[in-house]
Amino acid sequence: MSYSSPKKFLKGLLSNPEVRFHYEQEKAWTKVAMAVREARRRAHLTQAELARKIGSTQSVIARLESGSDKRTASLPLLANIAAACHGSLELSFCFKEAR
Repeated sequence: MSYSSPKKFLKGLLSNPEVRFHYEQEKAWTKVAMAVREARRRAHLTQAELARKIGSTQSVIARLESGSDKRTASLPLLANIAAACHGSLELSFCFKEAR
């Protein structure tokens, strides 16, 4: 199979439901990692300071921010992180338009 662009190649890969599932899962972990890091930085906290505020360890924060920890962060943990960074946790679902 030949693809004329990287975008078409990715679209072809994502037509496989199993590949799409893993792709979406990785994307979600990356978004969580980026959100935690951004919240911590906006609050001018180090990983260790944030960990102390939520009763955790610096290594937990580092793993969350790296996106390499494939365990799912709990909603209470994420809410505690948001509160410690003077924010709040918001959750939403996005839907594609019906065709």
